[in-house]
Amino acid sequence: MPFTNLLINDDGAIRSITINRPDKLNALNQQTIAELHQAFALARADESVRVIVLTGAGPKAFVAGADISELDQATPVQMRDLSRAGQDMMRLVETLGKPVIARLQGFALGGGMELAMACTLRIASEQARMGQPEINLGVLPGFGGTQRLVRLCGRGAALELCLLGAPIKAQRAYELGLVQQVVAADALDDTVNATATQLAASAPHAIRGILDAIILGADAPIEIGLSYETQAFGLVASSQDKAEGTRAFLEKRKPNFTGT
Repeated sequence: MPFTNLLINDDGAIRSITINRPDKLNALNQQTIAELHQAFALARADESVRVIVLTGAGPKAFVAGADISELDQATPVQMRDLSRAGQDMMRLVETLGKPVIARLQGFALGGGMELAMACTLRIASEQARMGQPEINLGVLPGFGGTQRLVRLCGRGAALELCLLGAPIKAQRAYELGLVQQVVAADALDDTVNATATQLAASAPHAIRGILDAIILGADAPIEIGLSYETQAFGLVASSQDKAEGTRAFLEKRKPNFTGT
């Protein structure tokens, strides 16, 4: 399906989604948010896709934020609707049931940082910069930044980043738990590809169970989280991949997971 602001590419079971507005530093306007929602819905429904890599076009930015030219003219009702659309899209990314890797090569600010936080894993170039600068515009994060920041990094870091509005370097983001890896710029693609390849070769049912148990269970009382884990643990036992995994271990060979 053609998109105006996205580039889609499949390499085996890995789908790359590139936000393609380099002249705007890949800023999230309404159309881009709608296209991302549609692209991720398609990826969720496509059984041949096991992993998604999300990135921005060009070397300067993953996503530099929301499109300020739209915000400048927006009414309060339009701001509310934009917030809901962004939150809905990012919640879809977060609960996709398939791993989404954010490839962070430059600025991930405002809505870009919020989009990165909705991804499953974040791998950053050492040149990347992250932040929630909305306070400098007289507003606050509207795509889930206040909520995901406090869950990922704790209250102190969330207050610091949202109240001061200053971007942080990739190494500080790593220390706060915002990103899982920081690598040299020329190693970013190889690192992302290696991680995506490993995940694409893993058992999809087990991955889905892990994602549900951690993402959904972590926000619930521990009894409910444990119930998520137990149900997923039992469910994967009915899959052929479970039989393949245990058999391969006993036969001392690499498993071939088919998603069945």
